[in-house]
Amino acid sequence: MKVEVAEHAGYCYGVERALKLAQEAVGKLPEPICTLGPIIHNPQVVGWLKDKGISSVDSLDSIDKGTIIIRSHGVDPTVKTAAKEKGLEVVDATCPFVKKAQHCGRKLVEEGYDPVIIGERNHPEVIGILAYAGGNAVVVETIDDAKRLHDFDKVGIVVQTTQPIENLKKVVNELIPKATEIKIFNTICNATVKRQIAARNLAKKTDVILVIGGKNSANTTRLAQICQDVNQRTYHIETASEIKKEWFDNTNIVGVTAGASTPSWIIDEVVSVVSDI
Repeated sequence: MKVEVAEHAGYCYGVERALKLAQEAVGKLPEPICTLGPIIHNPQVVGWLKDKGISSVDSLDSIDKGTIIIRSHGVDPTVKTAAKEKGLEVVDATCPFVKKAQHCGRKLVEEGYDPVIIGERNHPEVIGILAYAGGNAVVVETIDDAKRLHDFDKVGIVVQTTQPIENLKKVVNELIPKATEIKIFNTICNATVKRQIAARNLAKKTDVILVIGGKNSANTTRLAQICQDVNQRTYHIETASEIKKEWFDNTNIVGVTAGASTPSWIIDEVVSVVSDI
């Protein structure tokens, strides 16, 4: 049984940067050192950071001194202001691609557009972009959401960085008849696009495909959906411990891909376990 790993899989630049900033804080910045929410959506990495002395808190109310790390998904700008007012050391580990989306949301407002954010309404990244885009911004998750929107004079679009390009195209096509003028910022991360294309191509040519990453990870879940669309024998797992031997009955080729917040050591472990099977 052959095991093939996707050409693009695992950590992206934004995740590597966030983890580097977090590790550099240990021993250099005031303690306790906490991330505001999980720094990335991978429970195993969050646990690894905890062992290094970096815990996760849900709100600023849980920390009165020390250092707070803004996670890769970004936050409402008022949160950073509040942290500084509390006297906390602030490390901004927001992914640069997410920052771009935030600034694009603000620019749309400044230029007089009604902002539409394409993404998952309750995802922390989208919540942050929404704050930059102002109170009149609306979030569109599905094509049905777009169909329910009223007509616009000027509509501006910004996209959650992990959205599939197909979703952007569908929503834009739906909004064209509703607006006199449309401005689009395609803020989908290039690393996301590469991972999605590589995952789809691998799923087409393998008997079974394993998608590795946090069950709470939007980009990993999306990879699993993309693979599932072309290969029903798709399994979304977080670690090798979830693998079941019966998945590989009558199997010649197994594909392995991973979300942008999945570390290489977990990918290597999965490959090793499948190879042994």
